[in-house]
Amino acid sequence: MATLGAELRSIQPGLAEVEVPFLPGLSQQDGFFHAGVTIAILDTACGYAALTLMAHGSRVLTVELKVNLLAPAVGDRLRAHGEVLRPGRNLTVCRGDAYVVNGDDEKRVATILTTMTAVAAQDPTPTDLT
Repeated sequence: MATLGAELRSIQPGLAEVEVPFLPGLSQQDGFFHAGVTIAILDTACGYAALTLMAHGSRVLTVELKVNLLAPAVGDRLRAHGEVLRPGRNLTVCRGDAYVVNGDDEKRVATILTTMTAVAAQDPTPTDLT
């Protein structure tokens, strides 16, 4: 998320908020936030929300997601809110909304539904993807 300039703005049990400032490299051909950026921060917000309710030392991975892009994301910042709908031992279902922010104005531009899985801390981490 560092590549996007994303920042974890808040985190509480079952909730998380991630924000990205507008940078020209994050836009698509018409100057909107690229859909990939919107989806990435929605997925991240949901992942952090899920992680807050998982066993200590767990890691989290997305196993499924569905996104609806509702409007072009034109603004100074993009903010994603993630929340847990149903925590589970193996799978956690989350939802999230992304808002484009201009000054004090917010406009919802996307919504997501995700399923996350807990990965035990002792599971190997891939280091070589070649």
